[in-house]
Amino acid sequence: MMKYKLSYAMKSLRLITVVLTALLFAVNTSFAADPKEGKTLFINNCASCHAKTMKDKMTGPALAGFRERWGGDDKALHSWVRNSPAMIASGYPRAVAVYNENGKSNMNTFPTLADSDIDNIFAYIEAMAAGTFGGGGGGKPPVEPEIPNDDNTLLWYGLGFSILAFLALILSRIMNNLKSTAAAKDGEVYHAQSWSDTLTSKGVIGFIVFALIVLGGYTTVTNAISLGRQQNYQPDQPIKFSHKTHAGLNKIDCQYCHDGARRSKHGVIPATNTCMNCHKAIKVGSQYKTGELTKIYVSAGYNPMTDKYIDNYDKLSENEVANIYKEWIDSKYREEHKLDTTISKGNDETAFVNNQWNDIAASLKTVYKDHVQGPIEWKRIHNLPDHVYFNHAQHVAVGKVECQKCHGPVEKMEVMKQYAPLSMGWCINCHRETEVKFQDNAYYASYMRYHEEFKKGKREKVTVEDIGGLECQKCHY
Repeated sequence: MMKYKLSYAMKSLRLITVVLTALLFAVNTSFAADPKEGKTLFINNCASCHAKTMKDKMTGPALAGFRERWGGDDKALHSWVRNSPAMIASGYPRAVAVYNENGKSNMNTFPTLADSDIDNIFAYIEAMAAGTFGGGGGGKPPVEPEIPNDDNTLLWYGLGFSILAFLALILSRIMNNLKSTAAAKDGEVYHAQSWSDTLTSKGVIGFIVFALIVLGGYTTVTNAISLGRQQNYQPDQPIKFSHKTHAGLNKIDCQYCHDGARRSKHGVIPATNTCMNCHKAIKVGSQYKTGELTKIYVSAGYNPMTDKYIDNYDKLSENEVANIYKEWIDSKYREEHKLDTTISKGNDETAFVNNQWNDIAASLKTVYKDHVQGPIEWKRIHNLPDHVYFNHAQHVAVGKVECQKCHGPVEKMEVMKQYAPLSMGWCINCHRETEVKFQDNAYYASYMRYHEEFKKGKREKVTVEDIGGLECQKCHY
């Protein structure tokens, strides 16, 4: 009897070992380096200095073959990416060599990147250099591999919880068998618990409650940290506004439209009147003709046929407004198709005008606004939490920071998106690295010690960190 009990216990332990081994294998394989994730990280952190081809030199060196040059020492490479100045100061040979090869110019530091993030970047660099991802190796670009972008977090939570619960049950049965064996040895009778007794015991219920509390707490904290940080969030807007056309092709300065950026906390969304400064003259779009520009006119109550604002516009019914702008749409349709104005409307013409107006009306009305007149309801893209203080004027007017530093190459974006991660680590890293435009800037005239050190040649630069940019109260009151 005793041998049977011990044999059962050993089998249970072996089963637990097999399950744990399978779990560890699954976890390890799930964290394989992902070049697609690495691409996003590379663009956000590395692309400003390193060429995407990986074989051309920009501000930073070409990255192809980096692992061989470092002797395959991934641990050292991780340290280099996170804090290159510290490695140079420690005298690490390869770090010193890279520093000297690049004119003794320090690489930016990235202390917030995890090992998995850095490995993803490395995978992307090597794939681009080899030509197996996006055509980095020259010749005909290969098809970029389709890597599923599904979030399997809940799946892993469920798997982990199920395995822990299974292990708890197995251990409970082992304890029952061991107690039964000990009782038999002493000549006593031990009544083992049934599976139902085990499942409803205080220990199992307590474990389940504890696991739910931990899971709920983790989920709450994770979601709170991620608030307002939807990197690459790119919603469809009520008007198909192209930054590429306005800021890129036509070279319109960002601050012409977002004039609040230089004088207030907020960059501000341009009022329709700002759009009208140009679009009183430019009435037909290069891509959508009257389809999108008419939305501006309808919002502002401007009649492009008479070049006047409509009297008592807010009191007009939607049918009255529709008749005004359908006439405008139809006139431009006939002009484009060279149709005689005396000819009655055909079915195609009528359908075109009605469809375009329906799209305009649908774009300007929302669940909170049941009429077409009035402000355009743009969808907000960047939204920091209330406990974070950020002042555009401080960065744009005083710090002379380019818009692209935070918002990315907007002049190349057809549809605006959240470019930066907007995490606390990202902001802190920027404050550590960014040099303050200190010379000839009256705002910093009170920093006498730094000015003296500049004159004596004791200081070459002042970073945001040097002037208190890492103090908690700067961003959190």
